Amino acid sequence: MASEVVEHKYQLNVKMTCGGCSGAVTRVLTKAQQEVSSFDVNLETQLVNVTGPIEEEVLVEKIRKTGKEVRPR
Repeated sequence: MASEVVEHKYQLNVKMTCGGCSGAVTRVLTKAQQEVSSFDVNLETQLVNVTGPIEEEVLVEKIRKTGKEVRPR
């Protein structure tokens, strides 16, 4: 019996001031492709939407490692 993978949906408020900032977040999420099914990084709204089996704490840590601040929602 195979265990079912649970897909989570997250919306994070990430401080991004330029295309380089959003690019860094995009790169780290692309590298996490085994844990992230899909994502959208919106520089204008400062929102990052992520879907996948990744746990929220792990996701936030990956984004923080880019030097970006993940703000409370």
